[in-house]
Amino acid sequence: MKILFIYPSTESQLGFNYGVAHMASVLKDAGHQVGFWQLCEDIEPLPDEEEFIRRVISQKPDIIAFSVVTNQWPYTQKLASWARKKLSIPFVIGGIHALVNTREILDTGLFDYAFRGECEEAFLEFVEKLKRGESVENVRNLALVHEGKIKINPVRPMPDLTKLPFKDYQGMDFQKIIDAKHGWVGLMASRGCPFSCTYCFNHVMVKTYKDDLKCSFKQLNYIRRFSVKQMIREIEHLQKNYRNIKMFIFDDDLFTFDKAYVKEFCQAYKKVSGIPFVVNAHVGFFDDECAKALAQANCKIVKFGVESGSPKIRNRILNRHMSNEKIVEAVKTVADHGMHSSVFLIIGFPHEDRDDLFETIKLMAAAKPGRFRWTYFFPFPGTKSHQISFDGGYINSGKMEKLKNFTDESCLEFSPEHNLLLKKIGHIMPWFVNTFSDLPVSEFYAERIKEILAMDKDQWTKVSPNMQAEDKKYSLRFSEKGLSHYAIKYNRFMGVISDYFLHDNDPSNK
Repeated sequence: MKILFIYPSTESQLGFNYGVAHMASVLKDAGHQVGFWQLCEDIEPLPDEEEFIRRVISQKPDIIAFSVVTNQWPYTQKLASWARKKLSIPFVIGGIHALVNTREILDTGLFDYAFRGECEEAFLEFVEKLKRGESVENVRNLALVHEGKIKINPVRPMPDLTKLPFKDYQGMDFQKIIDAKHGWVGLMASRGCPFSCTYCFNHVMVKTYKDDLKCSFKQLNYIRRFSVKQMIREIEHLQKNYRNIKMFIFDDDLFTFDKAYVKEFCQAYKKVSGIPFVVNAHVGFFDDECAKALAQANCKIVKFGVESGSPKIRNRILNRHMSNEKIVEAVKTVADHGMHSSVFLIIGFPHEDRDDLFETIKLMAAAKPGRFRWTYFFPFPGTKSHQISFDGGYINSGKMEKLKNFTDESCLEFSPEHNLLLKKIGHIMPWFVNTFSDLPVSEFYAERIKEILAMDKDQWTKVSPNMQAEDKKYSLRFSEKGLSHYAIKYNRFMGVISDYFLHDNDPSNK
């Protein structure tokens, strides 16, 4: 059979769909044909209805399968409705949105089947049964409309990663993705996370599997890894078959969770590659020994999810239990080993007030990471943080349905004064961090921030479009004087210390 995967990722950062890449290999190994189309402006212009239908029909699929995250759901509905006009084949949807919103999806009538969870094995069984003309009614991980009612089957145990076939890079036009991402290549050495942050899907996934399989977290074996041998083989394959790879970036939720694995991988990696790489860490699973192993293997950037500098927000709203002191220490450890630290921040949480926002800014000013990246909070349906937001009356459902990313604005409603403050900080956060730092430019930025905070909505609307151009102008001036400062670099929602970007000669380094 021919399966056409559709992966919408519009108006958001270009990513790589690891799950579909593995699923495509599983299907090909079983003798099926696979097509793949990622709809993203960074790869090629988005199609209109006629172009979309023409390309889909030209693939001659027997099944069309969408992989979807929540922010892409409105666009996915449009694409599915276009294709439905011309195709009388099974329409399938998977991805995290399908796990959390199964009934809502099937109620639209746009999709015949929805897959929940990790479905490499489940989707193959489904395809094989359709090919043989057998009933798919009881396939685990599958949801469908049966006899007029929605039927949601329980999930099966999660796949053993060491038994999955090699990802289907060729079918995903991987060179085009590498070029669009300026040489940054994603890898994933593990699946799962030990934490239950309220804003993340991990706790939703874990609860689904524990309930369906009637097992404990330990029995679930949620945190799984590809073997070091598998990862090295994959890296060697990529280096041999693809051009212009400048950085490997590990997209694992927590690469540093198992220190023994980290050390084994680093020893093996430096024997086969000199390409620098990036990892995700957690301040509670990161120490001097781990940092040393990473640095010696040519790790360039270590990323930490901090989200908020307010202990109140982290503990009460996010279920993230770490101290500001530990955060500062982890950032320092990265620098002590000659690496560059990156911190993820989120603003606009439910119950977050002005003091909480400025605690986040002041923490960055004190820790002085190599870079920090900020987004607005988005309450994913099905998560605990969505319920917190809903119960507090914060959600603007109209905005929420339209947002395709987390960087443009918040979909929560606060007081008019707090809404405006969020817009200001979300637009030019490096100026705020510079203000509260001990950097030599702090007094200059303090004056600018004083002016910004005094602006009303109309004044801010008038000046804000030019502010990032001003940031470039100020940064150039301070750079010429050798004055250390944070400026917006690489994308519009990232602040980077000048000590780094002035010595970074690679324009692709995003």
